Amino acid sequence: MGLISEVLLLPFAPVRGSAWAIRQVLNEAERIYYDPATVRAELARLEEQLGAGEITEEEFDRQEDGLLDRLEIASRTSAGLGNGTAP
Repeated sequence: MGLISEVLLLPFAPVRGSAWAIRQVLNEAERIYYDPATVRAELARLEEQLGAGEITEEEFDRQEDGLLDRLEIASRTSAGLGNGTAP
């Protein structure tokens, strides 16, 4: 942006700053949500719950499908970025 637009938009700086902070929080939350290590840990915890009889087989299957979908999305995203975190 040019100097003139910066001066004209100066009154909106707090709003722009808040929007930037919200975007950063959302990006970090999404990164953690799709982190393969996080998903694998949740899968392990889910298997423990099934083994302990805390959840039913149907509940296990439903939650496992969701976690595997997240893992697949994480793999595709990581492969596209080339950051080497894919399983």
